Amino acid sequence: MNDRINELLYRNLQEVFGEGDAQRRRAAIKELYTDDCVVYTPAAKIVGHDALDKFSGELRATHPHFVYTPLGDAQPLHNAGRLNWGSGPRGEAADYTGVDIIIVRDGKIEALYVFLDTEPS
Repeated sequence: MNDRINELLYRNLQEVFGEGDAQRRRAAIKELYTDDCVVYTPAAKIVGHDALDKFSGELRATHPHFVYTPLGDAQPLHNAGRLNWGSGPRGEAADYTGVDIIIVRDGKIEALYVFLDTEPS
């Protein structure tokens, strides 16, 4: 289970929130998230694949040249895990940072909690 939690954390960061291609992002959401997933962010509570796809696509469009970089290793714990990350232009210091915490059910993300350490500029 630890390997799957690590995979979900890293792939979510890159393939959902870091993905600019709508079709690839949508396929990743379907593969990585339960149908009834819930994502909690400072800005909103997002429920289901369609809402997550819309939210992550709109967020990506605000900073299309930014990349998400893991800061340290993912930490799995039973059916949960966390990953600290930074986001900013490739090769530069992070413009903002945060931590993702996931709850996993049946090998997929059931809930994602996104905490921001610093606000995006």
